Amino acid sequence: MLYSTETYRVERTTSTGNMDKFCEAICAFANDLPDSRQKGYLIIGAHDNGTLSGLKVDDALMKTISAIRSDGNILPLPVMTVERFEFPEGDLLVAEVSPSLLPPVRYRGRVFVRIGPRRDIASEAEERLLTERRTAYMATFDATPCLGAALDDLNMDYIRKEYLPSVIDADILADDKRDLKEQLASIRLYDRTHDCPTYAAIILFGKNPRYYLPGAYVQFVRFAGKAIGGEVLNEKRFQGSLSQMLPALESFVSDAVITQRPVPVSLFREKTVINYPNNALRELMMNACMHRDYQSNMPVRLYQFDDHIEIMNAGGLYGEARPENFPMVNDYRNPIVAEAMKEMKYVNMFNQGVRRVQDMLKENGNKEAVFDVSKLTAFAVNVYSTIDDSLDVPQDGTQGGTQGGTQGNNVDIQKNTNGTQGGTQDVTQGEKLDIWIEEQIRKNPNITTEELSKKAKKGINTIKRHISKLTHIKYVGSGYSGHWEIVDGNIKK
Repeated sequence: MLYSTETYRVERTTSTGNMDKFCEAICAFANDLPDSRQKGYLIIGAHDNGTLSGLKVDDALMKTISAIRSDGNILPLPVMTVERFEFPEGDLLVAEVSPSLLPPVRYRGRVFVRIGPRRDIASEAEERLLTERRTAYMATFDATPCLGAALDDLNMDYIRKEYLPSVIDADILADDKRDLKEQLASIRLYDRTHDCPTYAAIILFGKNPRYYLPGAYVQFVRFAGKAIGGEVLNEKRFQGSLSQMLPALESFVSDAVITQRPVPVSLFREKTVINYPNNALRELMMNACMHRDYQSNMPVRLYQFDDHIEIMNAGGLYGEARPENFPMVNDYRNPIVAEAMKEMKYVNMFNQGVRRVQDMLKENGNKEAVFDVSKLTAFAVNVYSTIDDSLDVPQDGTQGGTQGGTQGNNVDIQKNTNGTQGGTQDVTQGEKLDIWIEEQIRKNPNITTEELSKKAKKGINTIKRHISKLTHIKYVGSGYSGHWEIVDGNIKK
């Protein structure tokens, strides 16, 4: 480079004090108008013919040239290094400048480019070309190369047998004679420049994504009570590639989180109530995995409480989506991951997820989900249950809920059946509850099991189970028009 003619990559000078000239040269190298993707060199201490000028490079000159990078006159800041080379004929000071990934680069508001060996101000067309290149360079995180990874880090059997046939027409795939790297590169799962998979490939099909992305997992916690701080009743971690994790997560939500129970409509008729619609939770969990910020070490959180579920993922609203237009406007932080999840039938990418979730919740009898879009670095949603699970959890001292141990469920009993004074007693266990139920029926023969359940703060099935043991108490009539009768010996009361 020293003895070749000056090109768009090399500029030589003997000057040591013309800072504008140095800055303009660095700006032009950073813009890399020919898009060579090669570094440019400013060589100080050499004549145009390559001979050395006899310059002696001291620390002051080194600091002066190095300071160009961060003095704020060249924006965006260039990527450059400065090094001194010593020869018998004199020293050279070389500034090596990398092409910017965020062109156009400006020096004091003006864009400089190299036109062959000459440096000049960019024309309007050249500046527009650099602006377009900036957009092309700004790849999303999932499209960037996962340096250090290789094909061995991917589940290649799944990719060959399941994924590629689902995204590429069978006839085209059969005629495609390219090697696997080329095929994956065509769907942005492989980076040919760096010869490694992209982060999207690791997220979707990696054997151990957490080796490269420590936060790539889902954390489930079941808390006792209605807020964080209650006792942890269950905990589970879902990890691995999305192709492995999503089916397991889907099954877990369906089998362990979704519950149903009979709720009486009348004395002899019941209906089945589901705490959360399965498809609504599925939609929210899939969106959390699709839109999350995979550069964060925070996992996707699925926290279940007695009366609601909280789902939170790293990364707030992205791109065009903002609090004032959510959920009408959508954007994708991980477009390659989103496209793959669509091909695997986990999401639809029609921007209808939030509306569909709210419709499903309404149909099931739940309140609308509450989306928190105020956080800059996280996205959260709270889904409220149709069933308060704290009502039927045994009060044996292990349940936190909104009440601790056996406290809080006391009901006043004036007298027991033997006529002794009971005062305020705990009716949550065994015979005490039997006595209390009989006392309530004596006071009000028309009382319903629903009213007994509310007064005792016990599940309605618990009340029915205790009444069935009281063989001397019978219900006469049907529905709400009937009443209770207590048989003491041969006397009905």
